[in-house]
Amino acid sequence: MKKIITCVMTVLALSAWGQSKIDVKKEFEFAAKQYEGMLASHPDITKFPQSTNPDGTPRDMKSSWWCSGFFGGSLWYIYEFNKAPQWKEAAHKWTMAVEQEQYNKGTHDLGFMIYCPFGNGYRLTKNEAYKPVMLTGAQSLATRFDPKVGLIKSWNSFKGGYNYPVIIDNMMNLEFLFWAAKESGNKDLYNLCITHADNTMKHHYRPDHSAYHVICYGPNGEVLAKKNHQGAFDESSWSRGQSWGMYGYTVMYRETKDQKYLDHARNIADYLLSHPNMPADKVPYWDYNKPGEERDASAGAILASGLLELSTYGGKNAKNYYNTAVTILESLSKPPYKAELGKNNHFILQHSVGHKLGNSEIDVPLVYADYYYLEGLLRYQALNKKKK
Repeated sequence: MKKIITCVMTVLALSAWGQSKIDVKKEFEFAAKQYEGMLASHPDITKFPQSTNPDGTPRDMKSSWWCSGFFGGSLWYIYEFNKAPQWKEAAHKWTMAVEQEQYNKGTHDLGFMIYCPFGNGYRLTKNEAYKPVMLTGAQSLATRFDPKVGLIKSWNSFKGGYNYPVIIDNMMNLEFLFWAAKESGNKDLYNLCITHADNTMKHHYRPDHSAYHVICYGPNGEVLAKKNHQGAFDESSWSRGQSWGMYGYTVMYRETKDQKYLDHARNIADYLLSHPNMPADKVPYWDYNKPGEERDASAGAILASGLLELSTYGGKNAKNYYNTAVTILESLSKPPYKAELGKNNHFILQHSVGHKLGNSEIDVPLVYADYYYLEGLLRYQALNKKKK
């Protein structure tokens, strides 16, 4: 979300990387028109836009669903771009719709659910009503951290009788805890992030810098199993999980300035960008081990947004990170990924994959694909303003 830190050398390097064909204004105008339709079709703020059902009808979820914060977050991004008061009003309405989830201790996804809407809202408006909700939500999330294990517990159980599964997606919720640590002065939250990230780096990652989806731990932090849930098989590289990890470790470097996190984020990015199954348009297949099958626009959008920030920290491959991110955003800004106006149940992007092995959300729009696409466009615009 969030502030992109650059330096003079990075800006000078970016200025030499060529011009893109992305018309950010045009894409946000399209997004606003689509989401006007989304707002009109969702008068009930207890039904959160998620995807499309197999019969073509909208798939809506409750506020307790892990994706409930993305719609409000996307509305804030539209408001950030156009500053129109109606978008501020809509964003506030859908942000407050997830307020009750601040007390939800049964999920590790409160970063998505609370920080995406409330964090963006607070960043843009400094509405003090948002702050206590986030601080309470961060404390709820922290209850899922067991010091003996050294990680935030993801699900309460996993197939095979495992009681402490941790998924790579969890790296995305640390940004929320870093914010809460700074705002509250609670150093324990900061240290929690470090411990979780270090143990994830140690156990989730293979020698080639790809990540497992699920690591199952015992009561003292011992690794019991390395599993898959949403990817093709245990040893495969599920594409959205790889994007979550790269993005998450880029945030770790931003928040700590510890070189090991920057090195790790770069290693993940280099693995992905040099993968023999990465398509020419840079929008990944749903799993890198399943070339020729469905693409996942959500994995591409997350990757693009993360790469844009990663490119600002320099390094020999920074230009490649930036150019790849731009290629992804260019690809997503046109067919087949960009929807027709008024179609696609008013989502911006098409062709994402939620959980193929579970026969759920296959080749459909997904609310978080839109969110990270809009975030990527804003980051791209900010970098190009720096260049000028």
